[in-house]
Amino acid sequence: MSSQHVVIVGGVAGGMSAAARLRRLDETLSITVLERGPYVSFANCGLPYYLSGEIAEKKDLLLQTPESLRAVFNLDVRTGHEAIRIDEVAKQVRVRADGTEYDLAYDHLILSPGAKAAYPPIAGLDSPRVRTLRTVADAVGLRDLVEAEASRAVVLGAGFIGLEAAEALRHCGLEVAVVELAPHVLPPLEREMAHLVHLELARLGIKVHAGVAAESLVDQADVTMVHLSDGTSLAADLVVLSVGVVPDTALAEAAGVATHHRAIVVDEHGRTNLPNVYAAGDATVSTDPVTGARRPVAMAAPANRAGRLIADAIAGRSARPIPKPQGTAIVRVGELAAAMTGANRAALVQAGRAFTTVHVHPLHHAGYFPGAQPMHLVVHFDPATGELLGAQGVGAQGVDKRIDVIATAMRGGLRVNDLMDLDLSYSPPYGSARDPVTMVGLVADNAMTGQVVLWQPEELDWALSEAVLVLDVRSPAEFASGHLPGALNVPHTDLRGRLDQVRQAAAGRPLAVMCAAGLRSYIAYRILAQSGFEAKSLSGGLATLRAYLGKDAENNLVTVGGTQ
Repeated sequence: MSSQHVVIVGGVAGGMSAAARLRRLDETLSITVLERGPYVSFANCGLPYYLSGEIAEKKDLLLQTPESLRAVFNLDVRTGHEAIRIDEVAKQVRVRADGTEYDLAYDHLILSPGAKAAYPPIAGLDSPRVRTLRTVADAVGLRDLVEAEASRAVVLGAGFIGLEAAEALRHCGLEVAVVELAPHVLPPLEREMAHLVHLELARLGIKVHAGVAAESLVDQADVTMVHLSDGTSLAADLVVLSVGVVPDTALAEAAGVATHHRAIVVDEHGRTNLPNVYAAGDATVSTDPVTGARRPVAMAAPANRAGRLIADAIAGRSARPIPKPQGTAIVRVGELAAAMTGANRAALVQAGRAFTTVHVHPLHHAGYFPGAQPMHLVVHFDPATGELLGAQGVGAQGVDKRIDVIATAMRGGLRVNDLMDLDLSYSPPYGSARDPVTMVGLVADNAMTGQVVLWQPEELDWALSEAVLVLDVRSPAEFASGHLPGALNVPHTDLRGRLDQVRQAAAGRPLAVMCAAGLRSYIAYRILAQSGFEAKSLSGGLATLRAYLGKDAENNLVTVGGTQ
């Protein structure tokens, strides 16, 4: 391979991982990296934290420079050089730099163009006060605006980057409003989990406008007015556009590279349909390992893995296939972390997959040790096989560890009831003898083996129908603080002695059993099931139901001495 020349279009995660791996595998390769921007290797995930000032210096975002990459890896890195055309017959890339053009021959070509900010059809997005947060220059420009004069910001889009930008701007002292077209922030989160994030945003003083669209932006002398579909108008000194990204694939498409919804189609080793042309990163199609959906996954870790494995394939190693990304991700919002892996409820329904959901609300470490914080976990699994399909967590501490354990179990092919057998580290400052992940396994095993039948918060209409009796097994004081209309209150400790009362009230109807978090209703369910009752236990209890209902919770609950 001494005469082989590898050209890589695009740096950062996928491109630079491929370049560095190729050099480690073969000292004789000629490797050229073309990057149209000024930086070939920077921490794009750190941009919001530079905006907030938590990362103090711009230089801290720059991981490598052309000079350091030449010194360490003998790479020819050319910043400010844009690939403008691919001739797959001649095996050449046309490059533009400093107003001139030249051709660069390749034996192997790796495309890592990434993605660019999506611009929806909203009038006024060309305003100079509208910014994105995709590059170092974006972050520097936003920070300059904040330090100069900005006091009010509107963030369009409440995905990961949008919320990170909103938190950063609020950290800088700005008034911040977030606008999200979906019904709640972080649309991939289940609604009961997203509500917890809404509450934290409110605590931070960030105003959320969810379920509405930004219809137009109108510049005035010293402010931009953002007009929403519900009639609201928001004044902004700056607007951050963060409504998603689109694959940056114009170059590839013009060359005849096959695409699917504008993302580059690759095989399990990153090969495109063109000979000796590979692709990695945000611009490529990935297949969801749970649902089979085909879509790009704009995340750094999958791009890094793909770049490395493409290098293995080019170098002639017995390359492992590029793994299908599970979409494992985490975001900080104030004092909370929200994390996820695998499919959510909507994706499973769309794919036609049968699933059961369990909710648990444990403390992140032993309750008797000071500082224990509650966390909230939701896990979806196949009711017949126990296959783990997806998991989400929200909490102040320990969420990252639990979602990472479940993500690892998914990748390793463990079933949900295998979680109860995991040998996890335990000490009171770090966890409990029965870890939250173990608790998920125990609850799921009960559901799989018929020890409990669950009802979900989205089945509330069923529970409130005349054909069902709600049995609330909390204490009278808890019941008085808020309960479902028509519910019968029998504390779980009294249930054995009051079964006749329950039987008379039910009059042959099934029971929708509930408590605060799911444990007491499970205990009650076991008593009822062995006494001949037909019953279901609310997954995660009232804690889950309140979060699922969100701001409508109080409209669905009755207090003693009050009304619905």
